[in-house]
Amino acid sequence: MIKIGLTGSIGMGKSTTAGLFAAEGTPVNDADAVVHDLYRSDAVAPVEAAFPGVASTGVVDRAELARRLSDDPAGFKKLEAIVHPLVRMREEQFLDQQARLGADIVLLDIPLLFEAGAAHRVDTVVVVTCDPQVQRQRVLARPGMTEEKFEMILSRQIPDSQKRRQADFIIDTGHGIDAATQRVRQILKAVRAGTLSEKNHA
Repeated sequence: MIKIGLTGSIGMGKSTTAGLFAAEGTPVNDADAVVHDLYRSDAVAPVEAAFPGVASTGVVDRAELARRLSDDPAGFKKLEAIVHPLVRMREEQFLDQQARLGADIVLLDIPLLFEAGAAHRVDTVVVVTCDPQVQRQRVLARPGMTEEKFEMILSRQIPDSQKRRQADFIIDTGHGIDAATQRVRQILKAVRAGTLSEKNHA
């Protein structure tokens, strides 16, 4: 079973691209969705213990947690020490299940794949990218997003140029959904044929 790692900076179209892989029949494990679920289940007690007052009615208040972290960026390390092992456990469960089902390819959607040192856990890495201006427009159009918040998120992510250099495959989402769909199909075909990296990213 081949494991594709999908990553990309905020606003690059990663979630949409993961959906395109899913539409082609590729099982997808979405790390962000897993974290959302953990904030309603296994992570609630340890996160509340580390950041008192961020949980109410048995759910972690993501907005309050984000506010707390913006006041104390050092808290990210504390949070990651709680959440990352739980995310890994869910990922292993997903992989075990898909192996039993006989999947030939799976997609691990990991936003901070390089930042978390997770590239060794996958067989090939697909980086989603687009023009910086398009990225900025997409992100600032999100509810509650500000320039300051956007810059803080970017500061925690490896630059897009560096991610592209480390990629095995690149998908530029700035050319529309049809072009991205074609690119996804091209990558799946290459991976199934045994090509796990493109030497030329043109």
